[in-house]
Amino acid sequence: MEILFLILTGAVVGLVVGITGVGGGALMTPVLLMFGFPAHIAIGTDLWFAALTKSGGLIAHQKKGHIRWSIVLNLAAGSLPAAVLTGLALTFWFGSAENYASLLKTALGFMLILTSIVLIFRSRLTRHYGRRSNNLIARKFSIKLLLAGAALGSLVTLSSVGAGAIGTAVLMLMFPYLIPKQVVGTDIAHAVPLTVIAGAVHLYLGNVDFQLLGALLMGSLPAIYVGSALSGKIPSRLMQPVLATLLMLLGMKYAIF
Repeated sequence: MEILFLILTGAVVGLVVGITGVGGGALMTPVLLMFGFPAHIAIGTDLWFAALTKSGGLIAHQKKGHIRWSIVLNLAAGSLPAAVLTGLALTFWFGSAENYASLLKTALGFMLILTSIVLIFRSRLTRHYGRRSNNLIARKFSIKLLLAGAALGSLVTLSSVGAGAIGTAVLMLMFPYLIPKQVVGTDIAHAVPLTVIAGAVHLYLGNVDFQLLGALLMGSLPAIYVGSALSGKIPSRLMQPVLATLLMLLGMKYAIF
């Protein structure tokens, strides 16, 4: 019965992700915590959940030419080392998972709040920054992108949240003239290696439950496709404010209490 319940949970989250496009990490990790899973298991398992569910999107966007690889490489140059260093810091400064559980929950709360703000103000931010120059896109190396990637890599490793929503916001602000499918493709191309490396860090720390991961994937993978098919019939502008409010409340819960 527990396996069936977890499969159903994965299906519900996958359906919401397919309809709204909101990243699974922002939804799955809080759900797992509410079900009583320890923070380190919820976050470590969810990172692999994100990596595997986004991999198909990476292949599809690459075939269609939607990925700006120069941007991906700049972001990854900061995020991947930051993910590894964050894992080393957890090991040497805190030792056991029980000692850094509160840090993970606080980071999760912060990222949920940030994600909710992005959902609420994304269109306004895009209009505000849409007149800025886009000269970063021509550079082979960008210290701004590297630093943004480093911050994202550390926070995603600590919370499992942000590789999608926050990464998308970074691209929209720094590269306002990218068309939406390029933003999505480039973000996914960076999110996959980031979640794999961050997931590998948590795997090394013993924070991944493969039985839980398998059950969630069994439910979510088909549900994401169903949600994507329904997205045209259920306007995301109706669901996103509800999700943003929910994520804000959950973020305050984990960041403050």
